[in-house]
Amino acid sequence: MDFDDQLRRYFGTADLSAIHPEAHAAGTERMRVDFGLETNPGRRFALWALMYMLGVAPDLDVAFKDECERNVARDFMDMVDKAGEGTASNDQ
Repeated sequence: MDFDDQLRRYFGTADLSAIHPEAHAAGTERMRVDFGLETNPGRRFALWALMYMLGVAPDLDVAFKDECERNVARDFMDMVDKAGEGTASNDQ
């Protein structure tokens, strides 16, 4: 799943700053529905990762019943948070 393609699919644009509040709410709802229906573990994780980066992901214990999947998600969260820290320090 390509990040830009997913943004276009759910929000109609790959430009995060161009997403109107109504489109954000509607796209978020579509992501939640798709996440609940997805059975492929890789696609399910990719969708959760997109939701996490957008700040709308469900809690790990809700999203992933399997402990291994929760651990992978925690690792992803740590990587994203560390990458964000590096970007924040570069912006100053």
